[in-house]
Amino acid sequence: MNPRRIASAYVAAVIALSAAGGAFAAEQRPFTAQDFAAAEAAGKPIVIDVAASWCPTCRAQAPILDKLSAAPRFRQLVIFRLDYDAQRDQWRKFGIRQQSTLIAFHGPRETARSVGDTEASSIEQLLDATLR
Repeated sequence: MNPRRIASAYVAAVIALSAAGGAFAAEQRPFTAQDFAAAEAAGKPIVIDVAASWCPTCRAQAPILDKLSAAPRFRQLVIFRLDYDAQRDQWRKFGIRQQSTLIAFHGPRETARSVGDTEASSIEQLLDATLR
């Protein structure tokens, strides 16, 4: 086989995988009641991430969630970012009392909840709870 053809195929594959980027990663989006209800009805694994821009614990959680949610097993996961300061009415409906709260759902069923957790292993367990 032609070495140039092999190199071209390799480069094309790398570009395609890079362009796909998040194809295997969880979907992350701002929280809306409509999108949450649709994900629930579809039986999707869901995490609500209640965060505030000024919160150091929330800032510590964000890269952990980003890294863990990139795992192929979480490709169906939807992470809704709920703004603690701007969406007070929404977080109250979930019985949330403070920022840095993570709530896991499998469809309409809550499967796990944590507050102030910055340990990758326990956040991973919370994400795993969305798959059951």
